Amino acid sequence: MEFSPIKVLAVSSYPNEAAATRFRIAQFIEPLREYGIEVELRPFLDSDGFKSFYRDGDGFEKVLKAIAGIAERAGDVVTSGKYDVLFVQREAMFFGPEIFEFLVDAVKRIPMVLDLDDATYVRYTSPRFGKIGSLLKFFGKTDRLIDRAETVVCGNRFIAEYAESRGARTVEVPTIVDLDVFKPLERREGPPVIGWIGTHSTFPSVRSVFPVLERLSAEFDFKVKIVGAGSNEVSIPGAQIENLGWDLDREVEDFRSLDIGLYPVKISSSANEEWLKGKSGFKAIQYMATGTPFVMSPVGICAELGIPGETHFNAVTDEDWYNSLKSLLSDENRRRQMGESARSYSQQHFSLPRHVEVLADTIRNSVRKH
Repeated sequence: MEFSPIKVLAVSSYPNEAAATRFRIAQFIEPLREYGIEVELRPFLDSDGFKSFYRDGDGFEKVLKAIAGIAERAGDVVTSGKYDVLFVQREAMFFGPEIFEFLVDAVKRIPMVLDLDDATYVRYTSPRFGKIGSLLKFFGKTDRLIDRAETVVCGNRFIAEYAESRGARTVEVPTIVDLDVFKPLERREGPPVIGWIGTHSTFPSVRSVFPVLERLSAEFDFKVKIVGAGSNEVSIPGAQIENLGWDLDREVEDFRSLDIGLYPVKISSSANEEWLKGKSGFKAIQYMATGTPFVMSPVGICAELGIPGETHFNAVTDEDWYNSLKSLLSDENRRRQMGESARSYSQQHFSLPRHVEVLADTIRNSVRKH
């Protein structure tokens, strides 16, 4: 089928190192070409700027990177007339009001599709940047972007329900992976590997499971793999630990190297229940793609992913975590069967072609309706 060509300007705050940019824009660029849609991705921060903002210190460098990003956004406004659609992943800049989006949508008259994979409409205090970071976020901006958008692409039903409550047209596209890339690895000989892959901000959640792992280490021989903790001091008495920094080039292999995945989710001052409802359950989707059985907190959309007892176990109390992990550690065949079920579920619900079609229809419809 031939399609009339559509040019899309896709903007994000962060470069490809950020999961939202990689998995909600970048991986769709090539498949969307088959639908006659050309996407140009323009992140606010480049790779060096992204690394700078998440390093301690370097205040002057952070300011320079922000100024450079603002200059790039000003240039994007000037050249935006050559595009048919503006696709905004959360926000064009991670601070300040929605000036860029207003200029492109209202002044340049280019329809906007807003992509929300997080509950950025929920007020919270950044665990890294504190109250100053909260002030610079201009809370309320997401509401105004929702109101302005032709369509809001939502990472889960909770986000969709919120956007719809403001009168927005929505479609649901979960954060997914390419199943030809994230795929199972033949399991190795040796003790099973229990692992977690995340960021410094979510590390406290997995640390809450450490007492359970310490208890299990007295009964079973296993290794613990932690990726992305942001700390060199990770220890569990009695357990052998591999503590690695996160690396984009190693991302897929880290998931494929696990025999059992951990996905604890904890409510905290910077992650209340409403904010957690906006999370996509992405780690569960990555575990299922790689055929990794896992244990998960059934919080928010996580309570609706997979089939408990078949693709994974849900755990609320420490005793739940202990019993679930004990069941998987003691039965290699159960790990294999659960991993196969998880992979099958992923193929049925989270295939890239299925969701590319939804995204392509959304983009085309935004042009027709404008």
